[in-house]
Amino acid sequence: MSEPTVHTYRAAGAGLWVNSYLVETATGVLVFDTSLLVSDIEALRARAAALKKPLLGIFVTHPHPDHFNGVSALVRDREVPVYAAASVGRVIEEIADAKRAQWAPVYGTEWPEETYCPNTALRDRQQVVLDEVTVSVREVGPAESHADSYFLVSSGGGRPVAFAGDLAFHGMHPYTADGHSAAWLNALDLVADDLAEVEGHKRNCFLFYQRPHPLDDLAGATVVLDNVFENLLHFFQIRRIGGHEALGCLRVTQNRRERLVQLMR
Repeated sequence: MSEPTVHTYRAAGAGLWVNSYLVETATGVLVFDTSLLVSDIEALRARAAALKKPLLGIFVTHPHPDHFNGVSALVRDREVPVYAAASVGRVIEEIADAKRAQWAPVYGTEWPEETYCPNTALRDRQQVVLDEVTVSVREVGPAESHADSYFLVSSGGGRPVAFAGDLAFHGMHPYTADGHSAAWLNALDLVADDLAEVEGHKRNCFLFYQRPHPLDDLAGATVVLDNVFENLLHFFQIRRIGGHEALGCLRVTQNRRERLVQLMR
């Protein structure tokens, strides 16, 4: 069995440079996160269609519109399971109407007319197998959003892949308005421990994260949560492997943690 191929679609500036990922398997495609605006969503649909394989499932990492807005368009032609951690799906249902009321007047026809909420809730560490590819969800709780999660994807004996949503950024200011900065810092330690365990048992774990700076060379880059404050550097140290960024280390001292919480309030 051949290893799945990961394709990246990066939204334009108006769409906040959000990354969506298409995991191409032997017979189908899995999509992780789905863009914000109609123009990017349609471009993502076109990228998926160009692979000439059926959509097998959609996975949503967290309840922000730039990650769930595109689901309705992707399932327009073919209904498929839309997976999310139970807490993620619950928050999407709670906020979708309010987000549309807030942002549709700003974006006009670029804002999707409807929201398709996840139809398959997953409990923490539950696994889904699609076309011999195993996807496992990790519920993180409030962090960058009101309910964050990430997905671990593995196939055969190859390196697992972690799709981390907005838990990590590269060179861009993160969204902190949901007000969970302290919890986010705690979550990063848990994520690091979890991925270190994965790496220890299954060689290297590739980490796919959000919004790499479009002008930066990512080789040896540091992922940052806030490039305004030097204190926010050195959470993730990235090394280049096979054209993708693999997790190196993630640690922050207690003094730095306290300073970061003060800065991010």
